[in-house]
Amino acid sequence: MLTIEKSIEVNVPVGTAYHQWTQFEEFPRFMYWVKEVHQLDDRHLHWKVEIGGQEKEWVAEIIEQTPGRRILWTNQAGAINGGLVTFQSLSDTRSTVTLQLAYVPQSPLEHAEAGLEVLALRVEEDLERFKEFIESWGRTACPPIMR
Repeated sequence: MLTIEKSIEVNVPVGTAYHQWTQFEEFPRFMYWVKEVHQLDDRHLHWKVEIGGQEKEWVAEIIEQTPGRRILWTNQAGAINGGLVTFQSLSDTRSTVTLQLAYVPQSPLEHAEAGLEVLALRVEEDLERFKEFIESWGRTACPPIMR
C-alpha cells in the first residue's frame, strides 16, 4: 500500500476550504487523475479515475465527517484506497488543508504510474491546484477549471 501525506496553506477561512472540499463533483477541476465523481447520497461517492492509461472506478464511503474539521473515507468496491482530509484554522482568513491518501496499485503499470514519488508529486500538485482554485474565487465570478 502506498501512503502519502501533504499539507497546504490556503488564504481562505477554514469553513470556506471545508465547504469547497465537500463539493466532491468538482474534484476533476483540480485533481489530476480524477475524471468524474458522483455523489450517490450523503455517505457514498462513485469515482472514475485514469491511472497509467487505465480507467478505474469505485464507490467510496465517508465513514466519518466532522463539519469544518475532517473527512475520513474508504472504498467499498473497486480500486483499494482510502484517506483522510483535515482542515485547521490559522486565522480568520487562512487555513491548512492536510490530505492523507492510501492506495494499492493493482497492476505493474499502475504501480509504476502511481509509485510513491509520483503519488506524492500528484497529491502536492492537486493541493496546489485546490489552493489556486479556491483563492481565485475572489478574482472571478465563477471558479475556473484547473487542468
